[in-house]
Amino acid sequence: MVRIGTLVMGASDVRRAAAFWKAALGYVERGPSTDDWVVLVPPEGPGAGLALGRSGTPVQEVPRVHLDLYTEEQDAEVDRLIALGAVRVDWDLYPEDPDFVVLADPEGNRFCVIDTTHG
Repeated sequence: MVRIGTLVMGASDVRRAAAFWKAALGYVERGPSTDDWVVLVPPEGPGAGLALGRSGTPVQEVPRVHLDLYTEEQDAEVDRLIALGAVRVDWDLYPEDPDFVVLADPEGNRFCVIDTTHG
């Protein structure tokens, strides 16, 4: 049996990306970081880690893999994440009555904020 341990995302500025994701998720650095690599983990207990590695690859407009962040307070969380540096993505693929909002982190990596109370 295997499990997801760490999700890895590229970033042109690893320290900037780490600052955003630490604030967004409340994660901490698992060990010392460098300008090229950092692994973020929940401060207590289990949970998938998020690693950020330096990448010169352009961000995909419609990424094949992305993060879904779950919340019961979608509007408040979207506002909080935007205040941290995320931006709304003009997403023309929304279904009718979506339960998610598409944002991008300061590096342009897209992620969704899912409303877990949505019917």
